[in-house]
Amino acid sequence: MQTDLREMKTSGLMKMHDLDESDLVMVRKYGAIISPKLEEYAVLFYEWIAELPEYQVLFSNPEVMGRARSEQINYWRSFFNARVDDNYVQERRKIGEVHARVGLSLPSYFAAMNVSFIIFTKKLYDGGLYSEEYSSAISALTKLMHFDITIVVETYSRLINERISKQSKALMEMSTPVTQIWQDILMLPVVGIIDSKRAQDIMMTILSRIGETRAKVFIMDISGVAVVDSAVANHLFKITKSTGLMGCISLISGISPAIAQTIVNLGINVDEVNSTATLRDALEQAFKIIGRTVT
Repeated sequence: MQTDLREMKTSGLMKMHDLDESDLVMVRKYGAIISPKLEEYAVLFYEWIAELPEYQVLFSNPEVMGRARSEQINYWRSFFNARVDDNYVQERRKIGEVHARVGLSLPSYFAAMNVSFIIFTKKLYDGGLYSEEYSSAISALTKLMHFDITIVVETYSRLINERISKQSKALMEMSTPVTQIWQDILMLPVVGIIDSKRAQDIMMTILSRIGETRAKVFIMDISGVAVVDSAVANHLFKITKSTGLMGCISLISGISPAIAQTIVNLGINVDEVNSTATLRDALEQAFKIIGRTVT
């Protein structure tokens, strides 16, 4: 089972990254050298991103660029202060939310973190630590940077997945527009290709609408279905049987001569299926079922 990082305490996240107070002490010690040079870091960093098309689009506005630069300096100042607590973790989650909202790709984020690490450890370091201290500081920097990256990426991925899920749900609802066309009559025009996933979505949507409206008749028009094979036919008939269990009669309209021949050739039992050649025929039959006449 995948662990939800939002449920982990800060101490648990630190333990997961083998990050302890001695590491944070070394980050602060290294930060005493680097923090006064953060403006210099920003110059070097933004020289690098100026060459990337993705950043050129995001930071085409000088005001946006200036705000992003200021926030980035504050981020690294917080990083080198290394006061890792719940507020620190929440700040990293907000960064993940911002990246997801503006659409900055994860590869670009990873590249930016890598370039920042190079700037801090090679271009701005002045050799102020002993060899062993420097080695310990680099190890600590790496751990804390991985700590930050984990939180940002987890937040980013979760929000992107939530967005995709909402979009998929919206598309599914658009592809299964069950409409109440008359009192006690529902209709669904099915267009395109039906696979197992879509058939299941259609069934759930239909049954939900029948439960809401207490409809007596459901019409499924398949004149827009491109291909009918044994799997598709079975899906359609399962849907009609399911509606029947809820006391709703199903009518399948739009069965062309080619589809009728295909169903017969497949040897599928259609005795329990109410079908019509056209939607008009299905509507007339539906009105008869509910006791209405069309004149």
